[in-house]
Amino acid sequence: MPLFRKKRKLNNASLKNGVGLVTVTDPSSVVSEQFRTIRTNIQFSSVDKTLRSIAVTSPEPFEGKSTVGANLAVVWAKQNQKTVIIDADMRRPTVHRTFNLLNASGLSSYLAGNAVYEEIVQSTDVPNLSVITSGPVPPNPAELLNSQRLDTLIQRLQSEFEMIIVDAPPVNTVTDAQVLAAKVDGVVLIVPQAIAEKGSVIHAVEQLKKVQAKILGTVMNRFKASKTPGYYGGYYGGNYGGYYGVDDKHD
Repeated sequence: MPLFRKKRKLNNASLKNGVGLVTVTDPSSVVSEQFRTIRTNIQFSSVDKTLRSIAVTSPEPFEGKSTVGANLAVVWAKQNQKTVIIDADMRRPTVHRTFNLLNASGLSSYLAGNAVYEEIVQSTDVPNLSVITSGPVPPNPAELLNSQRLDTLIQRLQSEFEMIIVDAPPVNTVTDAQVLAAKVDGVVLIVPQAIAEKGSVIHAVEQLKKVQAKILGTVMNRFKASKTPGYYGGYYGGNYGGYYGVDDKHD
C-alpha cells in the first residue's frame, strides 16, 4: 500500500492569518475545555519525570498541529504557569500571525548568531505566555535546529519558564521534527479524523522512534462524535495515549 495516495493541496490561510485561538476568544466553550483536558492528560502522561518541554507535530502538513500547539500554550499559561511557545516550523511559520507579533527577528536569527536571547522572547496579551517567533526563513532549517545553540536556548528557557511548547514541522516532510523530538521531553502527534492516512501515521511514528523520541500521545482533531452536537466531544484512545478529540481547521 503506498504511503501517499495523492498530493495534498496546502491551505495557506494560516500563513496569512494565523490559527484560531478558541481558548482566548471562547474560553468557556466545549472545545476550550477539551484543550484543558489534553493539557491535564499530558501532565499525567509521565509519572517518573516532570515534563518541561513538548513538541507538537503531525505526519503531514495542514493537519492542525499549529492550532493545537497554540491553544495548548494558552491553557498552560492560564494555569498560572510561565509558558513559552517556539515556532520551529521555519518553512511555514504561523505563530507570529496567531499572536499578532513581529517576525523580523526570531528563532532562526538566534540560531544563526544574528540575535541575542533578549531580542527574540516576546510577550503576548495572554498573561504568563511568551513567544519565540520563527524569524526569517533560513536556507538550512535542519542544520540550525541541530546546533548546540538550540540546546543552549532550551536550557535558558527552562531556567525561566515552567513549560516550553514547540510548534514543530510535520514529521514526514522534513527532518526538522526528528531533530526537535530528540531535544524535548515528549512529542504529541496530531492525527485528523478522516484525513490522516494510516500509512502516513505509521511512518511518522517510525521516524520519531528512530531518534528515541518519547511519544506522549495522539490528539485526534476534526473529530466528530455522532452522539454529541457538532464536531465537539468524544474520547479518542490512541496507541500511545488517549486525548480528547477537538475541532480545528487550520495548520
